[in-house]
Amino acid sequence: MERLIGTVSRGVRAPIIREGDDIVKIVADSVLAASNGGADLLDKDIVAVTESVVARAQANYATVDDIADDIRAKFPSGVFGIVFPIHSRNRFSILLRGFAKGAKKIYILFSYPADEVGNHFFSQDDLDASGVDPYKDVLDEETYRKHFGYQLHPFTGMDYVTYYHELIEGVGAECEIIFANDARAILNYTKNVLACDIHTRERTKRILKAAGGEIVYDMADVLSAPVNGSGYNEDYGLYGSNKSTEDRIKLFPRDCQPVVDGIAKALYEASGKHVEAMVYGDGAFKDPVGKIWELADPVVSPAYTAGLEGQPNELKLKYLADNDFKHLKGEELEAAIKESIKHKPTESMVGNMASQGTTPRRLTDLIGSLCDLTSGSGDKGTPIIWISGYFDNLTAE
Repeated sequence: MERLIGTVSRGVRAPIIREGDDIVKIVADSVLAASNGGADLLDKDIVAVTESVVARAQANYATVDDIADDIRAKFPSGVFGIVFPIHSRNRFSILLRGFAKGAKKIYILFSYPADEVGNHFFSQDDLDASGVDPYKDVLDEETYRKHFGYQLHPFTGMDYVTYYHELIEGVGAECEIIFANDARAILNYTKNVLACDIHTRERTKRILKAAGGEIVYDMADVLSAPVNGSGYNEDYGLYGSNKSTEDRIKLFPRDCQPVVDGIAKALYEASGKHVEAMVYGDGAFKDPVGKIWELADPVVSPAYTAGLEGQPNELKLKYLADNDFKHLKGEELEAAIKESIKHKPTESMVGNMASQGTTPRRLTDLIGSLCDLTSGSGDKGTPIIWISGYFDNLTAE
C-alpha cells in the first residue's frame, strides 16, 4: 500500500529533569515509552533533545559573581568596552550584571538600527528619514535620542538603551553608551574590549586587534574554564547561556557527543533500530513580523550522530514536472518522477538545475529548526523530539 504520510515530528513528554539526572537514560526511556516499547521506531528515525535539559542534567550553571570574578581577572583596570551586545532580558541582561559587577566603567557600543539577531531599536524607515549614515556615523546617547527618541521593543516593551544603562549603574559601575556599526569606534574610548556579537565574533576581534585593541576578548573566553567551581564551556564560554534565576545562568551544554552516541546506542539495544540522535538549541529562521532571527545560540546543534552530517541531496519535483516531464501527467508523470529520484546522483547535486530551489542548508540546521518549532520554548513539556520519515522521498512505500 502506498504510504501517504511523509515526515512526522513529535514532541515527547519527559520527566522534569534535574541536576545530576542521567539524560541518556531519560531520553531513551521516554522515546521507548512513546513508541510502544520501540516497536514503532524505524531505521533512520531521529531523536533530538534540547540543549537546555542536557545542560541542566550536567549542572552546568554559574552565578553573576562567577562572571564578575572572571571579568576582573581579564580586565584588571575595571574599564572596558562592550561591543555589539544583543537586546535581551533572558540572555544578555544577566550577563551584563556580571560584567558590571566586575567593572568600574563600561562603554557599550550598540549596532543600529538593530542588533545581530534582528531586535530593532527603530525601523529602517526611521533611519532613512533621520539623515544618519549607518556606515560611518558614530552617535552618542544624546544624539541618538535627538534622532530616534525613546522607542520600545514591540515584543518586550523595553527601551534597551535605558534598561542596560540603569542595569550597569544599579550595581555601582559607570556607563557610557555609543552607537556605531564599526567595532573600531570603541577604541576611541578604551583599548580594552569584550566582543559580544555571536556569529561574527572572530571577525570583530580580528578587526579590533588590528586597529590597536590591547586587551580583546569575546564571550567565548569568559567562563571557558571553571571559576570558583562554577560550570563552564570550553568551546563557547557564555555563548548560548540563558537566565536561570536572578543571580544564576545555565550555560550551553558541554561534552555532548557521548550523550547523542549514548542515546543512539540505548535505542538500538532496546529496539534493534539504527536511530540518529542530536542535541539542538535555537533554530535558524527569521520571524517576518518582528524581524528577529531565532539563532542566538552559537550553533544549532553542538553534537549529533554521523548520519546527520551533510546537506540534503534532493531533486525539485516541480522542476521535473514543469521541464523534464512537462508532456506527462497522472500516473505516468508520477512514475517518471519516481524513476528520476531512484537514479539521482548520490554525490552532491550543487549546480544541477533539477535540484535548484532545494534548501542548501546543513541537515542539523534544518532538523534543529524543525525540533525548535515542535518543542517551543514554553510549557509544552516536550524537550525530546522524535522525527520519522525525514530521509524518505516520494519513492518510499
